[in-house]
Amino acid sequence: MSFKKVLGVVLSASLVLMATGCSSSKNNASDDAKVTPYKDIVLGEDFTDLTATITMLNDRTDMEQDDYNGVSWNEYIKEFNKLYPNITVEITTDTNYAEDSLTHLQSGDYETIMGIPALDKEDYSIYFMPLGDIEEMSEEINNATSTMYDGVVYGVPSSATAQGIVYNKKVFEKAGINKLPTTPAEFMDALKAIKDNTDAIPLYTNYAAGWTMGAWDAYIGINATGDTAYMNNKLLHSAEPFKDFGDDTHAYAVYKILYDAVKGGLTEEDYTTTDWEGCKGMINRGEIGCMVLGSWAVPQMKGAGDGADDIGYMAFPISLGGKQYALASADYSYAVNENATVEEKQAAVIFIKWLTEMSGYTYNEEALPIDKASTETKLDFDGVIFLDDDPAQEGEEDLLNELNSESELNFNNGGNTKVQEIVEHASIGDMSYDDIMAEWNAKWAEAQKLCGVEVE
Repeated sequence: MSFKKVLGVVLSASLVLMATGCSSSKNNASDDAKVTPYKDIVLGEDFTDLTATITMLNDRTDMEQDDYNGVSWNEYIKEFNKLYPNITVEITTDTNYAEDSLTHLQSGDYETIMGIPALDKEDYSIYFMPLGDIEEMSEEINNATSTMYDGVVYGVPSSATAQGIVYNKKVFEKAGINKLPTTPAEFMDALKAIKDNTDAIPLYTNYAAGWTMGAWDAYIGINATGDTAYMNNKLLHSAEPFKDFGDDTHAYAVYKILYDAVKGGLTEEDYTTTDWEGCKGMINRGEIGCMVLGSWAVPQMKGAGDGADDIGYMAFPISLGGKQYALASADYSYAVNENATVEEKQAAVIFIKWLTEMSGYTYNEEALPIDKASTETKLDFDGVIFLDDDPAQEGEEDLLNELNSESELNFNNGGNTKVQEIVEHASIGDMSYDDIMAEWNAKWAEAQKLCGVEVE
């Protein structure tokens, strides 16, 4: 992948340094015995002489590989060090990040920078340094509310991703699909056309990887309702949120697509043998029609072979009043270890801000920008209305976590097991889809009762 974006911003910063005599207005983080806030740091001018070693834990294992098709972590760090030569950044990645990151936190010995895992928001301040209040951080970054608690922001999203379906354009064309599906019925017809007219697997479930199945949870809010208040507010208080609303919307319509596709033989022959790494090359070569994954998957699928131009991204096939919506949500948010030294904290904030504003990371990864001043993205996702979830009401910031825990359904919180069970029941035929949803409604109702939730 070209380094055009990265080199361009580094060059601009270099010109700034020349204009200021290559001096640094702030160079010693311990001068004031406190960390200069995110919003007040001028990249390329402040702290250019700062010496520190920081560590970073994240989930992007692919970016540590020598054959990574995009910009690797090593390449980013080299560019960062052109501005900050004395800040050493040591990267560690983890394939089981969701669970292992929590273990790191619980040990008390964790990295300087981490992507915030699934914690209760009231516990953010125990582990992470506040980066600024919501008013000032909202002027700096998009999706600032994603790591807000009590008006304070604790993390900066690595990127923002849209929620849709990655697909192979040639497979769809060969199948005779001339218009992208916008409803569940149209999508099922498209899968059948792929099965009948091509050798490709219509819909690849990625069952065996586990975590990939949790992707389906991201579609039950904005994508299926068009309502920014649904996920963090209305769902918590809804009676029977998994019932059939009769209009191909809400959670019922989302998961039914998966159940019907498996039951109809429109997925891989043996779901237990799916291969996450292998599927990237398969869809690139046209051996898979589509997969339900966030837009973060697009560059990975493009980079897995010679068929990059064949990889496309489309909206999830649910329409509301003739319109399609997509959740534009924050990926893991970078946060700074509250127990690090002042020098380490300052270096960490600088590196996070550099990644956000100057590295070109979101552009290179075909994501939506986090930097408030940027509108640049490679993501081609036309005709879709992007929305973000409203934050929870004050006092209910952790209520979704509580309901997830009591119900064991874990929406947007590693709840891949329940989605895997949909595949299992559909394949075996031992439980109808309506019975699965009735079971979920019962679990949710019991959790609401245990948590003292007022049901509307």
